[in-house]
Amino acid sequence: MTLSGGASRQGGNDAVPRGSQAGQGADMPAFAHSNTVLFQHCDPAGIVFYPRYFEMINAVVETFFAEAVGWSFHQMHVVERLGVPMGRIEADFHAASRLGDVLDWTLATARVGGASADLVIRAACANEARLTARGTLVMVDLDRMKSRRWPDGPRAVLERYAEDVA
Repeated sequence: MTLSGGASRQGGNDAVPRGSQAGQGADMPAFAHSNTVLFQHCDPAGIVFYPRYFEMINAVVETFFAEAVGWSFHQMHVVERLGVPMGRIEADFHAASRLGDVLDWTLATARVGGASADLVIRAACANEARLTARGTLVMVDLDRMKSRRWPDGPRAVLERYAEDVA
């Protein structure tokens, strides 16, 4: 829905199957998730304070693992004692996001290695690019604090979400 005087749509936080984000064709292999910019995300100017984007990125990754991979962070971290910390991240900020904006996020894999995966995560509002982040997740054994190979199931899902990002 469009806000009066703006191009933002209102909505809740929800994930949708890959390729179903507005503006994407069915052949685009990206996981999609949406969230509304809340007061807690904003600085006094009413725009997203840039560190909050990194918290939102983590929420997209966590939702991706729960809904696309079928491997919740509780199962991964608490039960299996594995984790996927971000070993590297960079972000390009394209436009400001404001309180009440609904951000449509996509996540795709650029590369799946033995114990890591490069991701491309994008946010847009009403088809206007807001942020592009590129990061590397590392599969880690939490008890030994050492990297380890991706299990076959999660690796297969990561490979299904591969995108040509050249």
